[in-house]
Amino acid sequence: MSYLLTTLTKKGEVDSIITDTIDKVLVLRFGRSSDPVCLQLDDVLSKSVREVSKFVTIAVVDIDSVDVQVYVKYFDITFIPSMVFFFNAHHMKMDSGSADHTKWVGAFHRKQDFIDVVEAIYRGAMKGKLIVSCPLPPERIPKFQLLYKDV
Repeated sequence: MSYLLTTLTKKGEVDSIITDTIDKVLVLRFGRSSDPVCLQLDDVLSKSVREVSKFVTIAVVDIDSVDVQVYVKYFDITFIPSMVFFFNAHHMKMDSGSADHTKWVGAFHRKQDFIDVVEAIYRGAMKGKLIVSCPLPPERIPKFQLLYKDV
């Protein structure tokens, strides 16, 4: 389903979508199109595109692309999928009960959960807020555990 979403593989593409997306929430999904959890998330995002198109732009960023590593490092993308939100080129943060408010880690279980999250970000952004509270109940927020490779 990722083929329905704009895929970004170059730093310049990421730069321009951030600066050119005006008065809409920009959702950047960092991950791999070969990862099963990314594919599940992409399916939810693809099914949501039409409903949220008036106030949201969605793009997927291929984390294996050498040219976007500056963003992978900057947003500390350790787990995939991870989503970063922007509004008028401002990085939007969300308090979802984890220590990291800079990104959403994991997939949404339902399309409506994604829609609720981006609506909350949009409403907060329209009021000038840079951080919003997650509208989902804790049991519907993905929990992730730290996995250490090569330990």
